[in-house]
Amino acid sequence: MRLAVRLAGDTVAEAGFDARGCAAATAAASAAVELAHEQPLVVAARVGPDDVAGALGGLGPAHRHAAALAADALHRALGAAVVDGAADVEPSARRTLVAMSGGVDSAVAAQLALERGDEVVAVTLELWSDPETDGAKSCCSPQAVTGARALAHRMGLPHLTLDLRGAFRTEVVDDFVAEHEAGRTPNPCVRCNGLVRFDAMLEVARALGAARLATGHYARVTHDSGGPLLRVAADPAKDQSYMLARLRPDELDRLWFPLGGLEKPHVRSLARATGLSVADRPESQDLCFLAGRRRAEFLGRHGAPDRGGGVGEIVDRQGAVLGRHGGHEGFTVGQRRGIGVAAPEPLYVLHKDAATNRVTVGPRAALASRRVGLRAARLHRPSAAVDRVKLRYRAAPVACRVREVAHAGGHERLTLALDVAADAIAPGQTACLMRGDAIVGWGTIDGGMASDVR
Repeated sequence: MRLAVRLAGDTVAEAGFDARGCAAATAAASAAVELAHEQPLVVAARVGPDDVAGALGGLGPAHRHAAALAADALHRALGAAVVDGAADVEPSARRTLVAMSGGVDSAVAAQLALERGDEVVAVTLELWSDPETDGAKSCCSPQAVTGARALAHRMGLPHLTLDLRGAFRTEVVDDFVAEHEAGRTPNPCVRCNGLVRFDAMLEVARALGAARLATGHYARVTHDSGGPLLRVAADPAKDQSYMLARLRPDELDRLWFPLGGLEKPHVRSLARATGLSVADRPESQDLCFLAGRRRAEFLGRHGAPDRGGGVGEIVDRQGAVLGRHGGHEGFTVGQRRGIGVAAPEPLYVLHKDAATNRVTVGPRAALASRRVGLRAARLHRPSAAVDRVKLRYRAAPVACRVREVAHAGGHERLTLALDVAADAIAPGQTACLMRGDAIVGWGTIDGGMASDVR
């Protein structure tokens, strides 16, 4: 089933369909087109399976799927038209676009926008579709899109679906595979937020005349004389500023994080108080494109045929062979569990060599380093502003300074001098550069740091 629409300003000027299958499918597609035709975009974006079924006088259980397919096809067509730049909606200072994943955080963000009197439009991104993974465990699968749309409609919100699977595959998944093949450990969520998700949603906000984009992330925005900066959330246990580190200041000017000053238990209580069905929904704990599958399995299915996997050596710092492994991609610098080598003291992964498929292990003390090399760094303030760095998502910031005198902007390489030695500095991870609790830059930990931990 495929639907197409043509927007004229803020109205669905034309709509058409092509459907193959049972008679119910053809009827449902036709009904969806009729429901959307000559309607304002925000009205068409409220059409759901119940509306399609109702327009047909009701559908029995055996044909209910046709209404769901038709509604989904309509929303994909509307989202595609907006992404193509066909929408031209009169701007409003009270209009807010809310990113909805179908979870409690984004739902509460939308509810808070409604409570302050905003005209709220919801948007959900479809980033990954893989029959080998569990879509129910992903925040951006086809199943997640359907669930988020249904939630938005129950809240009375128009909803748009954006299909960004191509950009996500190119910018995030291909990079994830390539970085692991090169012996590094990437941060796909940081890359996705910085290169795919927010760019697309902010462009939709502009097309819809929305003054801001709101998300359910736990982070805040602060301002100094140089403009907006990302700031850590009030709840340190939920802070997600690290994952948003690549957001640009011009993007922060148009972002609102309603949950940034709240703690998670309070967010759930707000959801219960307003009757949101997702108040007690468990959180997703996995990368969206893994969705219940092991990293090694994913890399095996999506990696290049000639990647550096296969049997390799596990060696100590002197090069003595201690054991063998099935591919360096399955290890991360600083890893302790799963090495598979018995020793008098705990062993940690110190270094990975992609060229030889060799993994070097040793005692924890050998991980410590007081120097961190960065590549592809970006400073929002001069280097002198940096006084600490977060080297992993769940790690506490470490006091530091940037050794180079560097202006705000992009830099091929920077070097951090840490006040105290840090463990498990993994090449490929994001270094979140901070001044106090504000993010003033970021960089990717350089693979050259391997020489500091051997």
